[in-house]
Amino acid sequence: MRQTSEKEIESVLALDGPARFNHFVKRVADSGFAWGLWRDEGWVLMASDDGKQAFPLWPAREYAQLHCTNDWTASEVRAIPLAELVDELLPKLEQSAILPGVFPTPSGKGVTPAARPLADALRAESHQYE
Repeated sequence: MRQTSEKEIESVLALDGPARFNHFVKRVADSGFAWGLWRDEGWVLMASDDGKQAFPLWPAREYAQLHCTNDWTASEVRAIPLAELVDELLPKLEQSAILPGVFPTPSGKGVTPAARPLADALRAESHQYE
């Protein structure tokens, strides 16, 4: 897995939500991994802008590590293989009415699409890398 440079991190964090969503889809399809935070035997959840539960996901380890502060200090950054994300995790989130929180930044919330459109976007993009 490639390292993300500080310059890339700064540039990508400055993007608006839809552009970060597109970056997330491309980067996860290319690398084969998304990243989440694990704490106390479970994945970390956050609140979306409208107060619903969201499962935060990042396209690289470095972005997830930026969130290991305050309430999430004891969290561990964990990789989620693309196949597991698309075939298992996103359907479970949909069944549980939990939104995927795509690429939250330290200064704001992420984009919260429904699970199925995110899975479809990841599948479509990953076909380009086959």
